[in-house]
Amino acid sequence: MQLEALLNYPRALPTMPRSVSDLLGEMNKEDPSPRRVGELIGRDPALTTRVLRLSNSAFFRVSRKIGSADAAVALLGMTHVRSLVMAAALGASFKNVPGVDLKQFWRYSLRVAEISRSLAGLLRQHEGNAFTAGLIHAIGDLVMHIAMPDEVGPIDLRVTPLDLQRAAAEKAVFGYSYAEVGAGMIEKWQFPTTMVSALANQIEPFEGAAYDPLGGVLHLASWRARAEEIQLDNNGLVATFPDMVGLTLGLDLDSVLGKDPSEWSFSHAISAFTD
Repeated sequence: MQLEALLNYPRALPTMPRSVSDLLGEMNKEDPSPRRVGELIGRDPALTTRVLRLSNSAFFRVSRKIGSADAAVALLGMTHVRSLVMAAALGASFKNVPGVDLKQFWRYSLRVAEISRSLAGLLRQHEGNAFTAGLIHAIGDLVMHIAMPDEVGPIDLRVTPLDLQRAAAEKAVFGYSYAEVGAGMIEKWQFPTTMVSALANQIEPFEGAAYDPLGGVLHLASWRARAEEIQLDNNGLVATFPDMVGLTLGLDLDSVLGKDPSEWSFSHAISAFTD
């Protein structure tokens, strides 16, 4: 299936829920109302539950339990709440994906989000954007599995979805990878252009005319999280480290490994996507 056809395939791309559309409309205003945002989240019980599970996860290290949407807005701020709303909405949109272990997928994605945020802080990039982009960077893989399971299945047998060579294997067969698919999807959901660009360029963030520092962060974070998933040893980490991307960002192997999550499981946060 051609990329344009895939991005217009009605069964593959979920429609943005009305509650999320209304929320983004408020949060995109020049001076959004925290009270209004909390009220809009509270109108959707399922969305509220997911946002609160993520708010109370280890990511945000809050000093007390967050029990309401209003409290989440007050304690975490608009940027993080926006990220959580988008993440929760996407998680709810993908429930049964053939050929994908969704618990593993979201655990991996949460790892990428945490590492991306940490690397962004080191590089003085926008940490909220990096967290969100990391969380959704591989969403295109879910779209591909839903839209064309018969074509993707044989690739899964040769190269698992979280293999370091997955993007190259997809591109060899289709001419595009999960990166371009994910970028096309979030563009339709009206995500910020910086995130669309980062997803599109994450495989080769500094090749040709591209110079995408957030894409570079995603590249390094996804490498690290995939290396953890496939349990690479120290020699494997050294052999596979993306040297040129690291050099362009001014990061070496130790710098990236130094931003590993304090714990890798994220079991509480995963439930926001899989329950």
